[in-house]
Amino acid sequence: MLGGAVVAFRQGKESSKVEIIEAERQEEKIHELVVDVSGAVERPGVYKLETSARVNDVLVAAGGLSQTADRVWVARYLNLAQAVPDGAKIYIPRQNEEISNAQFSISKNSGEVSGVTIGPNQSGLVNINTASASELDELWGIGEKRAADIIANRPYQTSEELVSKAGIPKNVYERIKDKIAVF
Repeated sequence: MLGGAVVAFRQGKESSKVEIIEAERQEEKIHELVVDVSGAVERPGVYKLETSARVNDVLVAAGGLSQTADRVWVARYLNLAQAVPDGAKIYIPRQNEEISNAQFSISKNSGEVSGVTIGPNQSGLVNINTASASELDELWGIGEKRAADIIANRPYQTSEELVSKAGIPKNVYERIKDKIAVF
């Protein structure tokens, strides 16, 4: 393709000739993603957003946080700049709502993001940003000291940061990486 044109080479019995054919302009399709937002937001619901949407964009679409939202939890554990894939579920807790082992996890199949959950953990994964010392201690290779190191170095943006920030040995991380989540 040259400058919006397609160059076609046609060869017949006579000499070869070059024919320039104008390419039809195709409107780029606007790709959308669909996100489910619930909990302490002004307008819970399902929203269609551009594929480049971030968690902050989703919250704006939902009218922002409600007066009952746990803003400390949001500030501490929610990365507003995190890209949101199609099919995400975002749950914002209310003040004084007990949330144990909340999570933001992205599961990947064949390199594609297949699901995201932000809010209370329904999957049984241990969120290294919110888990108690006893929950962390239940993981293979994590004892009292390593659990304390994990807690002391919060928050984590990725689970891989356990190795660099909390000093968790690589072999321990490899054994527990499918049992943990971050957001």
